[in-house]
Amino acid sequence: MSALVPVTGSLHALQVPIPYPMKTVTVLIDAPRRGPVTLIDTALDTPEARQAIEDGLAELGLHWPDIDRVIITHHHPDHYGLAGLVEERSGASVQMLDVEIGRGERYWHLWEEWLPGHLKHLRDHGLPAASLEGMGAENRKSRDRVHPASRVQPLREGQMLALAGQDWEVLWLPGHADGHLGLWNEPESLLIAGDAILPRITPNIGLYAYTRPDPLGDYLQTLGKLEVLNPARAVVGHHGPLMTGIQARARELRAHHHERLDFVRAQVAAGPATAYDLSLSMFRRDLDLSGRRFALAETLAHAEHLRLLGQLYRTWDEARQAWLYHA
Repeated sequence: MSALVPVTGSLHALQVPIPYPMKTVTVLIDAPRRGPVTLIDTALDTPEARQAIEDGLAELGLHWPDIDRVIITHHHPDHYGLAGLVEERSGASVQMLDVEIGRGERYWHLWEEWLPGHLKHLRDHGLPAASLEGMGAENRKSRDRVHPASRVQPLREGQMLALAGQDWEVLWLPGHADGHLGLWNEPESLLIAGDAILPRITPNIGLYAYTRPDPLGDYLQTLGKLEVLNPARAVVGHHGPLMTGIQARARELRAHHHERLDFVRAQVAAGPATAYDLSLSMFRRDLDLSGRRFALAETLAHAEHLRLLGQLYRTWDEARQAWLYHA
């Protein structure tokens, strides 16, 4: 049975294994008779992912050196991990939204220098010191699975590019990542969405040391864009590769985040709390270190959104060496 799922024309989707709860990530391969061979997203740099992509390419009569262009939806390891390897093996140009190059992509090159600030940010918001060491080791494991590109070319919002013999518009869909890119094909009402919207799970909207100040505010605007766009189909990063009902899902996700905002407001009204305290109430189930980091970053995105709206404020607690949120 073919591992490739036809999307439109010469564009195919491939489910590539990743060692995360989502199990797979979508990599797109466009192999037109004439014109550049394009990869959209590259999965993580693991032997299993390399093999799966090799097999997908082989099914189309291609190998690594045949790739001309790589487009990355966002810098997260499961989407960007193999970009540098593809670049080395093929000489392909690697392209990302300009906003993502300056922040997210740079993170992988300045990782050693940025790690102390990254961990301090988590500590300042209440993460226990005992968890920090493990968190650093967890981050290192992710870093080892990312092979960043040496040169990345910028794409800009509103730019048109050719894919599968058609014109696609470059969209900026921030929230899950600062410079998250989407590709929109209006005639087919088809969106390449990455992780901007997902079925079954909510994209993680986290505030990290290097991100824009209000990722949740960004994401609520992105959901508004997706509602107005109302694609008939979207290619998604996980639990896909294709989904329908995008407008209804965008509304569902907005309602979910507003519930979370109400929850944070109510918790803080009951007494001052760090974002870590709040995350333990918001995500009650047993989480591993990585899951706890995502939970803290997500809770913090909600608390900071409320602070920027003037609905909460925060003070520095000397005794705890952490920020406390107050209603």
